Amino acid sequence: MRGNQNLGLILTVSQVNGYVKSLLDGDIRLKEVMIRGEISNYSDHYRSGHAYFTLKDDASSIKAVLFKTYRERLPFRPQDGMRVIVRGQISLYERDGAYQLYAWEMQPDGVGALHMAFEQLKAKLAEEGLFEPSLKKPLPPFPNTIGVVTSPTGAVIQDICNVIGRRYPCVELRLYPASVQGTSAAGELCMALRQADREGNCDLIILARGGGSLEDLWPFNDERLAREIFAARTPIISAVGHETDFTIADFAADLRAPTPSAAAELAVPDGARLRQAILELKGGAEYGIAQCLALAEARLDRLSQAVQEQAGRLLVGKEGKAAELQDRVAAAGSALLEPRRNRLAVAAGKLSALNPLAVLARGYSVTMRGKKPCLSAKDLTEGEAITTVFRDGEAQSIITKVQAEPSVKMSGRS
Repeated sequence: MRGNQNLGLILTVSQVNGYVKSLLDGDIRLKEVMIRGEISNYSDHYRSGHAYFTLKDDASSIKAVLFKTYRERLPFRPQDGMRVIVRGQISLYERDGAYQLYAWEMQPDGVGALHMAFEQLKAKLAEEGLFEPSLKKPLPPFPNTIGVVTSPTGAVIQDICNVIGRRYPCVELRLYPASVQGTSAAGELCMALRQADREGNCDLIILARGGGSLEDLWPFNDERLAREIFAARTPIISAVGHETDFTIADFAADLRAPTPSAAAELAVPDGARLRQAILELKGGAEYGIAQCLALAEARLDRLSQAVQEQAGRLLVGKEGKAAELQDRVAAAGSALLEPRRNRLAVAAGKLSALNPLAVLARGYSVTMRGKKPCLSAKDLTEGEAITTVFRDGEAQSIITKVQAEPSVKMSGRS
C-alpha cells in the first residue's frame, strides 16, 4: 500500500483489520513476548470461563485475554493491583480492531506463583474458619487403630511403623495408599482420607509424606484436601516434608508434626514410660492402702476400747438399779405367791384326805370287779373272780357265796 499503486483501492474495515492482524501475527518478535505490568480491570467471564484484564505500567496499557484452558492452569488467582509477568502473543482482535495480548502463562512479579497461590488459599480458608483452633479435635491418648494415608512404597510408612512398633506395639496400623506427588496426587489423597474417615475403624489418621520442593509438596496445598481434613470426624495429624516445610494441610489438620517420625511419636504414648508410670502408681496405691488399713485398725482399736470403757461405766451405774429391781421383783413375787401357796396347801390336804391310798394305809381294802370298784355285795355273784386291793398289794378271789350281812366268807388264793 505504498505510493500511488493502490490509490483507487477501497478496503473494508474487515480487510484492514485482517491485514493488520496478518502483520502482527507475522512478526516473529510478537509471536512470544514476556511483558511485565500491573493487572487492572480483571474479570472472569462466568459463561466462557475466559479472563479479561488490562496490563499497564506508569505510561501505557494493553488489553489482555487469558483463555479458560490457560486460566485453569494458574496456581493462583490474579487480582487487580497485582504485579505480574505474562507470557503470550500479540495479535489483533478483528471485531473491535484492537490489538491485545493473548496470554498463555502468568506469574507474580518478585514472588513465585506457587507461593502466591499458597498465601491466597491460606488467607481464604482462614477467613472461612478452617484453621480455627477451637475447632481442632483432641487426639486420643491411647489409640487402638491408626490409619496412615501415604505412599505404600516410600520410606515414610516404614519410619512410622518402626517408631510406633518401638513405642507402642499394641496399636494396629492401617495403610490407605495414595500418590503423594504429581497431578493426580491431590485427588488420590482426598479419596484415601475420605475412606479412612468413613470406615470408622481408625481412632486417628496420619497424613504424611517425606521432604521435597514446593512443587513436590503442592498436592498437600490443594483446597479440596484441606476441606476433606476439616470435614473429617477422625482426628488428623499432618506430617508433610521436613520441619521447615508448611502446607495448607498442616493448618487444616488437628495437629501438625514436623516430620512423619515425629507424627508417629505424637500419635502414641511411650510404652516404656507408661509401664514405669503404672508401676509407680501401683506402688503408691499399695502403700496408700496399707496406710489406710493401719489407720483403720488403730482407729478400730481405739473405738473398741472406748466402747468397753463406756459399757463398763454404764454397767456400774446400772448394777445398783438391777439389784433393786431384783429385790422388788422377788418381793412382788412373794406377795403374789404366798396366798396361792396357802390355798395350794389346803387343797393338798383335802386331796390327801380324799386319796384312796391314804384309806388303804389305815387298814382298809378295795374290792374290784374288773377295772371298777365293787360298792355292794349285792353286785357280786357266786363263782365270779374279784380282786382285793390292799396297801401293799392285791389278792385274787372267787365268790363262793354271797350274803347280805357284813360278814362274807370267801376262799381264794393270793
